[in-house]
Amino acid sequence: MRSMSDTIQRLSALRSCFEPVGKHAPANRLKPFAWTGQNPGNLKASAYIPQNLERGTPLVVVLHGCTQSAAAYDHGSGWSALADRTGFALLFPEQQRSNNANLCFNWFEPEDTRRGAGEVRSIAEMIDAFATEYGIDRSRVFITGLSAGGAMTSAVLATYPELFAGGAIIAGLPFGVADSIPQAFDRMRGHGGPTADTLADILRQASTHPGPWPILSVWHGDADQTVAASNMDNIVAQWRGLHGAGTLPALSETVDSYSHRVWRDSKGRDAIETYAIAGMGHGTPLGTAGVDGYGSSGPFMLDVGISSTLRIAQFWGIAKLRTSTPKGSVASEQAATLEPLAMQSELPPRLLRDVKVMKPADTPPKSGVQRTIEDALRAAGLTK
Repeated sequence: MRSMSDTIQRLSALRSCFEPVGKHAPANRLKPFAWTGQNPGNLKASAYIPQNLERGTPLVVVLHGCTQSAAAYDHGSGWSALADRTGFALLFPEQQRSNNANLCFNWFEPEDTRRGAGEVRSIAEMIDAFATEYGIDRSRVFITGLSAGGAMTSAVLATYPELFAGGAIIAGLPFGVADSIPQAFDRMRGHGGPTADTLADILRQASTHPGPWPILSVWHGDADQTVAASNMDNIVAQWRGLHGAGTLPALSETVDSYSHRVWRDSKGRDAIETYAIAGMGHGTPLGTAGVDGYGSSGPFMLDVGISSTLRIAQFWGIAKLRTSTPKGSVASEQAATLEPLAMQSELPPRLLRDVKVMKPADTPPKSGVQRTIEDALRAAGLTK
């Protein structure tokens, strides 16, 4: 577990930068989706159906990050715009404040990340219902998410791998690396955690599925101060063995000035890819310019000249580039401004709320530690 000063530094950032989600809400292109099921995770769902969508089309499931709504993430990432062009359906599971006051998917809670239970089961239920209602090609169902949504993407892929042809994890974490508040803190910062062999074992034990396995696209900024970039390598380590891929990538290249690596399975097919976005903090990589531009920059949506939305869909085989998108300028000042909020937003409220439990017993009551924590929580609206 990290030092108390590390925790205080992160909490102190809340005092001047917390901004409630929805203050600058974009137009909502999504429609509510209701389904019949037990919904043990108590999630909501929205959907986007392009006009004249034919039956037998692919489905992309999209999980937002903390403090975001489904509509806000769609607006920022541009998934519905790509769906209009390419012709696939979109399903957006959405967190509720009654589950998590900061709208984070509960990626490290065992009761929400075990097959047949909690939020992962709710997501599986809604996918099944949606596929039945709209005649989706069940061999072409994909899932992606950012940060807490990315970590929950790891959990859903692990516990229900038979549902998916592919997944994409953006600034997320591997499955099963934390089941407590202290562990969640440490793994986000890249400290500790299971070995590569243990990570693979955790994944194998998450379901009885014998294969085949979903292909995986993994994205991370190397300047991410919220979820350490080392988590990208751990995700690769967790999935590599199931695909029969070697330790070293089969391909290393530069795409739009960024490092792109590919691991191939035992049959020589592209199974896992990674994009390391140099200089980018915590968020979804965007390329908004040109004919291949999608999305809109904002909190956690960072225009770095490459569209993760389009590139992910291309890797999955459900979209094609029309032309190479020129690398745009990195909005470094904006990213730096957003980073303190990002640091806060990916800490689930329960994690923040219980920080004082981690205070050393011999800390003097008037040392200023408790006051700092309480002021930060109050500024974030997490306590009165």
